[in-house]
Amino acid sequence: MATYVEAGPVSMLIDPGATLAPSRYNLPPTDAEWEALRRANDRISAYARRAKIVFVSHYHEDHFRADPVTYSGRRVIAKDPNRMVAGLQAKRAAALWRAVAPVARLESADSRRHKEDDGIELRMSPPLPHGLEGGPLGYLIALTIVDPAEREKFVFASDVQGPLSPVAAAYLVQERPTLLYLSGPPSYMEHEVGAAAIDRGIDHLLRLIDRTGCRVIMDHHAMRAADYEVRFARLWDTKRVVTAATFLGVDETPLEMRRHRDWAATRKPPARAVVPRGTMTRVSTKKSAKGGTPQ
Repeated sequence: MATYVEAGPVSMLIDPGATLAPSRYNLPPTDAEWEALRRANDRISAYARRAKIVFVSHYHEDHFRADPVTYSGRRVIAKDPNRMVAGLQAKRAAALWRAVAPVARLESADSRRHKEDDGIELRMSPPLPHGLEGGPLGYLIALTIVDPAEREKFVFASDVQGPLSPVAAAYLVQERPTLLYLSGPPSYMEHEVGAAAIDRGIDHLLRLIDRTGCRVIMDHHAMRAADYEVRFARLWDTKRVVTAATFLGVDETPLEMRRHRDWAATRKPPARAVVPRGTMTRVSTKKSAKGGTPQ
């Protein structure tokens, strides 16, 4: 979900991270995924060079880079490492803040508002649930970028997953976006969270669209299940919800979802330790897809 935004004089890189699920459907990444990751990291590096501000919504490894070079010389607004952060996310947050503090202007994002030049406003939410209330995945910060001259209000809601949480849904309605970007309900985990939770996430997003009239980019978690086109038909049918690829006018390439097909068409995957679905754990591998590094 790494995203670059320009609004007036503000240039901002949001959640500058990309990773591959080490195991999905008991299969490792394909060669096509490794190549896509390399290209994604190169793009993130290129946009980091252009950005004056870098924003980090939370500390799952697909949403930030640990390398301080990405943030060097920039203004960095990141989820507070001491507020509603626990477990591995807390360790990653503390390590990132230690690494970035000497090379960048570092600010807590939680519940903050900033007025930029030309009237551009940055609004950060209080911590919102990463999916279900009280779930194990912690909390994140949603970002609103208000451009009054263009009458646009872009909300980056990261991994609210639907939103599944009524608290997150109410906050997003309150922000009244014109364009909303979020991860969508995690239907690939429906056997774990239950069909009712996924349906509530769909209902929350439909109500949000009805009350605000916003357009929605839905990607990330929503694109991991093979039946995403059917499962989210109620959302696509509004003509207000599109994938990131459709928004950009390029072909959809949900490579993770296609692992079964791609491995079947090539060769037997190598034997590897299976990582439970839904985890963010990184496993060692001989392949590398780090991409370029901004100077």
